[in-house]
Amino acid sequence: MKNIAALALISLAIISCKKETATITKVDPKTGKTITVEVPADSVAEVKENPAIKDSLGVFTQSFKLEKGKTYPLTTYQRDVKTMTDPQGKTLNGTSESTDEMTFTVNDVKGGVYDITINLIGKRNSQSADGKTIVVDTKLPIPKEDNLKMIWNVNRALTGNKLNMKMDSKGNVISITGFDAIYTKISNALGTLIKDANQKASAVAGLKQSFNEKVLKDQFSKNLTIIPKKGVKIGEKWTTSESADESGKYKVTSYYVLKSVGNGIAEISVTGGIPKKEEKKSQGEMTHSMSSELAQNGTIKFDQNTGWISNQNINVKTTQVETISDGKQSQSMKSVSNASVMVNPAAK
Repeated sequence: MKNIAALALISLAIISCKKETATITKVDPKTGKTITVEVPADSVAEVKENPAIKDSLGVFTQSFKLEKGKTYPLTTYQRDVKTMTDPQGKTLNGTSESTDEMTFTVNDVKGGVYDITINLIGKRNSQSADGKTIVVDTKLPIPKEDNLKMIWNVNRALTGNKLNMKMDSKGNVISITGFDAIYTKISNALGTLIKDANQKASAVAGLKQSFNEKVLKDQFSKNLTIIPKKGVKIGEKWTTSESADESGKYKVTSYYVLKSVGNGIAEISVTGGIPKKEEKKSQGEMTHSMSSELAQNGTIKFDQNTGWISNQNINVKTTQVETISDGKQSQSMKSVSNASVMVNPAAK
């Protein structure tokens, strides 16, 4: 009887120790096929009955289900490490970093349209080379260097402000307003540094070209919605292309794959870039050639319940070689840039 009782206790212990499991769908990295795997239930985030990223007959679509009164982060961070090699083989290294911190607060939602306040919180830029680092941070005091004071003043005038955005549940940005008050604030900040009225007006006009409704609409459409409107299946690939220069001569082609949906996260892989291109110009015996290429890879993750971006981490490598030759000898200058482009890096 004692043995039977002991076996019964062991069985109960095994049952009590056995954890419940949940199923998620993903792409098998070895075969590329769609598979379902079991994971511990306590490692799976709660997925609502009708999430923002959901499937119908295996096709996943993205929408937004944001809550009134809640604030959602959108911090962008880029770190760029550059290596320059001169014709004599001497190298020069430099690192630059930039951070733009903002949040989105949902004020109301009516008729499928969100009324959102964009909070512009902070900007930070830094550059390091030859053992020296220069930092311009709106959360720190104004730099002592005269050439950095204007950058700090403009960035400080940009931050601490609010814009109003209207966006529908599909991620289409209808409008962004509130720029005029910020332009006035920046103009006043520049007034203490630039005495010439024409120079000040020119500086403000230049800023307006990079900070306006169209620019922010384009930025948010790229960051907030990635999954095509028609929807995609697990393992399905889709492609986008955009100009990398004003002439439209160079285009960045991005290839996306929906890798997995489960555990409260939709994960998308990104590859592609700009294939190697070479241009040559000759004048007499001298030939000038320039080759360049760009390669990217990384992942983007979205919260399955809300549709909001939770994290992006993409690595971008750019290589450029400039060569001058007279037919007998040549000299080359090489530049290699390795950049990390992140969104909400703390959520990685």
